[in-house]
Amino acid sequence: MITVVVPLYNEEGSLAALHGELDAVFRGDVPGPVEFLFVDDGSRDGSWRVLSELAARDPRVHAIRFRRNFGKAAALSAGFRAAQSERIFTLDADLQDDPAEIPRLLARLEEGSDVVSGWKKNRRDPWHKVYPSRVFNWMVSMLSGCHLHDHNCGFKLYRREVVREVEIYGELHRFVPVLAHARGFRVAEIEVNHRPRRHGSSKYGFSRFLKGFLDLLTVRFLTRFRQRPLHILGGTGLALLGLGALGLLYLAVLWILGFRPIGNRPMLFYSIALLIVGVQLLSLGILAELVNAYSIRCEDTYSIAETIQARPDSSAEADSRQTR
Repeated sequence: MITVVVPLYNEEGSLAALHGELDAVFRGDVPGPVEFLFVDDGSRDGSWRVLSELAARDPRVHAIRFRRNFGKAAALSAGFRAAQSERIFTLDADLQDDPAEIPRLLARLEEGSDVVSGWKKNRRDPWHKVYPSRVFNWMVSMLSGCHLHDHNCGFKLYRREVVREVEIYGELHRFVPVLAHARGFRVAEIEVNHRPRRHGSSKYGFSRFLKGFLDLLTVRFLTRFRQRPLHILGGTGLALLGLGALGLLYLAVLWILGFRPIGNRPMLFYSIALLIVGVQLLSLGILAELVNAYSIRCEDTYSIAETIQARPDSSAEADSRQTR
C-alpha cells in the first residue's frame, strides 16, 4: 500500500485537478492499494468543501482539517501519523509537482534508498526565489553532509521507518532528508518535472530565508551535538574563560612591573566580560547534559536497520546435539 500525503493551505482551485492526476497515475502506471491523505492546514477558502466532495466520490480520499494554520511541518506530522502504508509520498497541492513522476521515485526507492527527494532542476519560479534557494541548498549540503541540489522540494518518498524515527516541528520539514541522513538512512535524489503555478499564490516570502537559516543552525546542532551539548557549549565557554584569564594575567604582569593604573584599560572590562560569558556557557552546557540524561531514552540515540533473533528452542537443540 502507498500513502500520498498532501499538505494544503487555501488551494481550492487545484484540488480537483490534483486528485484527477493522482487517480490517473494509480490506475495506470502504479496499480495497487493507495490512500490519498489531504491535510488542510486551516484553509480559509473552500478547500475543505472540495475535499469533502472528493471523499464522497472516492473512498481512497482521506482528509484531516486543522482548527487553524499550524504550518507545513505540523501538517506533514499529522499526515505521517495517520498514514497506513510502508511507503509514503509527499507533494504540494499547487500542481507544480507532477504526479506522473511517482513511478520514477518508486523505482529509485526499490534500488535500495530510504528517502528519495525530488530535484526541481528546471524550476518554474521567479528568479528572486530560485537563486537565493540555490545558495541556501548549497549551505545546507556543506553544513550537513547530506548533498542534495534541492532540499526545499516538497516532492519526496519515504519508507515508513524514516518518518517513524525522524520527528519534525517548527519549520524543519525541509530538513527531513538531512535528519534521516544523520541517523544513517540512505538518501537519494532524482530530477523531477516542475510546472508553473496555475492556482493560488506562494505561501513563502523573504522571511522564509531568514527562518531557514535559523532552522539550519538548529539542524546542525541537533545532528552533531544533540547527545553531547556540553561539547559545543562547554568548549566555547572554556575558550572564553581562557581568553579572559590570559587578559587578566597580562594586566597583572603590567601592574607588577609598575605600569599603573590598570583600572582604566579596556582590556580589563573585556577580560571580565569574557570570564562571565564563559562561566554562563559552561553552566548551560552542564544543565543541558543533565536534561539529556533524564529526557532522552537510550533507543533514541541510534537507528536499527535489521535484527536476527534465535528461535526459542535453539539453545535446547544445541544442548541436545552436544549430549549426543
